[in-house]
Amino acid sequence: MESSRVQNLPPPPGVIHCIKAGFDITSAHLTAILLPLVLDVFLWLGPRLRIDRLFNSFKADLQTLWSAGGIPSADIQSIMKWYDSDVPAINLFWLMRTVPIGITSLLFPHETSATPLGNPPDLQVSALNMIGWILLLILVGWIGGGLYYRSIAWLAAPSTTDQPVRISHAILQTILVSILWSMVLMTIGTPVVLFLAILLQFNALLANFAMLILSLVSMWVIVPMFFWPHGIFLKRQNFLTSIVSSVQLARFTLPTSSIFILTVFLLSVGLNYLWRIPPGDSWMTLVGILGHSFVTTALLAGSFVYYRDMNQWLQTLIERLNSSPIKQA
Repeated sequence: MESSRVQNLPPPPGVIHCIKAGFDITSAHLTAILLPLVLDVFLWLGPRLRIDRLFNSFKADLQTLWSAGGIPSADIQSIMKWYDSDVPAINLFWLMRTVPIGITSLLFPHETSATPLGNPPDLQVSALNMIGWILLLILVGWIGGGLYYRSIAWLAAPSTTDQPVRISHAILQTILVSILWSMVLMTIGTPVVLFLAILLQFNALLANFAMLILSLVSMWVIVPMFFWPHGIFLKRQNFLTSIVSSVQLARFTLPTSSIFILTVFLLSVGLNYLWRIPPGDSWMTLVGILGHSFVTTALLAGSFVYYRDMNQWLQTLIERLNSSPIKQA
């Protein structure tokens, strides 16, 4: 029987160590938070891009069409109640917050109340320019996200060439990753949402249980997808090669990577509750925006440190395993 013995294997990168390194990097380069800071201040104090006037123009026709289609009036009233409470508050400028690569943002579409400067001006989209606005804002978000990730990756893990990844490469690969991400999300998410909606009609308790199971299973999908962008900005890979690298990293480091991602998620989401405490018409909201910009940038920098160190650790581990002597048991 053969067995291999590997002496003095290095420990894998520590989760806390990488996150701390991200905070240290951001503290030393405070200009790194400028993009999320500017975006959040614009979404907070800037004009709102509304869609309610466009929807109001055909709301009556929709109600007539739904009634003719046999939809119960109670359901129609529920939809109209949702419309009256949520749709008029939507700010399309929020589309500049793109995923998976994008500038982090604290504010959400419904958080469009009065500001310390008063009520911000409203801009209305029309049927002719709505699609153009949506495409333009998403494109701006992709470009901004690519530049943001490029700058943080360079601060967190400078390359041996002393040059960050090219701007054209960063933007192009960001767009390609985002398009592929959207396709995957729609392919997986649409059937899941339909399944939960149908299940909810039969049994709410069973639907909640199914949602819990899906949340646990989702970690097997989230972990391989989490590091999709990192290979682009650290290894100068294209979007397909970066996806393969992310899956391989998750395959060999699933327990540690899962803990890292969960820690980042809990820190980000948990602190967001704190940052959102001040009302929108108080200047204290600026403190929340500053805190959010700093923390999310630090966590992003920490993820680049983790990705770099974990890849180096895997390479060292493989080299030692290949060079270790094999003894006969």
